[in-house]
Amino acid sequence: MPTYLSPGVYVEEVDSGSRPIEGVGTAVAAFVGFAAQGPFNTPTLVSNWTQYVQNFGDFVEGTYLAQSVYGYFLNGGGNCYVVRIGGEAANGKAALPAGPQAQLGAYQVVGRELTAGGGGDISVEVGPATGENPADDRFTLNVKRGNKVEETFENVTTKRGKDNVVTAVRERSKLITLTEQNTGPGVVAKPAGSATLKPPPTPEPVPERVNAMDYVGDVSARTGFGGLETIEEITMVAAPDLMTAYERGAIDGETLKAVQLGMIAHCELMGDRVAIIDPPPNLNVQEVRNWRVNEAGYDSKYAALYYPWPKVLNPANGKNEFIPPSGHVAGVWARSDDERGVHKAPANEVIRGAVSLQTSMTRTEQELLNPIGVNAIRSFPGRGVRIWGARTLSSDPAWRYLNVRRLFNYLEESILGGTQFVVFEPNDDALWARIRRTIAAFLVNEWRKGALFGLTPDEAFYVKCDRETNPAEGIDAGQVVCEIGVAPVKPAEFVIFRLAQFSGGTSLVNE
Repeated sequence: MPTYLSPGVYVEEVDSGSRPIEGVGTAVAAFVGFAAQGPFNTPTLVSNWTQYVQNFGDFVEGTYLAQSVYGYFLNGGGNCYVVRIGGEAANGKAALPAGPQAQLGAYQVVGRELTAGGGGDISVEVGPATGENPADDRFTLNVKRGNKVEETFENVTTKRGKDNVVTAVRERSKLITLTEQNTGPGVVAKPAGSATLKPPPTPEPVPERVNAMDYVGDVSARTGFGGLETIEEITMVAAPDLMTAYERGAIDGETLKAVQLGMIAHCELMGDRVAIIDPPPNLNVQEVRNWRVNEAGYDSKYAALYYPWPKVLNPANGKNEFIPPSGHVAGVWARSDDERGVHKAPANEVIRGAVSLQTSMTRTEQELLNPIGVNAIRSFPGRGVRIWGARTLSSDPAWRYLNVRRLFNYLEESILGGTQFVVFEPNDDALWARIRRTIAAFLVNEWRKGALFGLTPDEAFYVKCDRETNPAEGIDAGQVVCEIGVAPVKPAEFVIFRLAQFSGGTSLVNE
């Protein structure tokens, strides 16, 4: 308590003793693939299709990233992160500088990407210094757009100091950047003449060579899936352009499996996201079953597989094309979360934009796939193309259903973020009571939303944080242990109506 030394009236703000837990977001996708433009290996937030086009360009023939992101937004997806891979970097070459460029003596001139592209070509000219008796090492640099001088740097020099040409351009120019190419000792020679900035050659969206590490990446280098570890809000991961490389023969089946295993491992390591796995194209039911069981063999509660590929309209050429389902499926997950909640299995939902399927599946054929965790996409007369499965790839019955895994991800992340106030508080009965009240209040709200099973909160969950879970040795180690048990709702996957025949009619009794 504060110490009061002067008579008077004082007001104190009292801590309520508990903090409400706010639910975290459940539907933020991450896509890894090939794009027409944009930064390589830089997770970029995209909130709508217009932003995607601004950052990564339009549709690219023979690739699936743009189509998948388009399908994600079409089906109700919101924010997502896009990681562009490939390009010159994948071929073992240095990435090309952004914007037009030219060589001016010992200096490389590069046009600033946002301003150099419009209004005519940009050129750089070196002229004499101004004023009376200028020093021999002084000169003037003019930046022109067409025949009009846009920027002038007077009396600059190659020597170090405030008038150095590189420093002046860096601080004042809106059109170019200047880089000194001579790294050896001595003074760099004064540039002379002029140079017109020419755009660098555009790298091909899909590189000639691709390997598993282009997708999997490295955490320290922030590449591929590894670069996504720093972004906590991601809840689902897809790599639709893995199939682009596979179809072109740039990777084989083993590399495809290695990348998908890397994607699953990333989700398991993070513990708060699920991988959406695409099957290879053009497989019939028996072939996809064999691929799932004998070739892929994935067993993870952090992954889900959907089959077959849907056919959707490509707005770039007006044709209907088959694409991997992961992007559209991610959008359906987001839409289901928004309309019903993460506890609702994202199934029996229409895939917007899907006009047909690569393989038409019957109920009998799905009976071969559903038990092994292949979520079917089926077409129903009068009801459109729908997701007709909601399972993970786990062999553990406790984690069989996708909505259970995603619900636990949501609960864990929400409780983790909402109880940070506990750290460094006095570890006593009062703290344990605050923890119980805070978590119980959050779980009651989830039960009321229908996320937990039970007629009462006591049937739906329990929270235990007391002397039994926190013995003296745990307190001495600085630990607070809280046990939480929840009963998640599970989907009505098999709806059974039992019909029986009985004798009807009435009997009249005459009295």
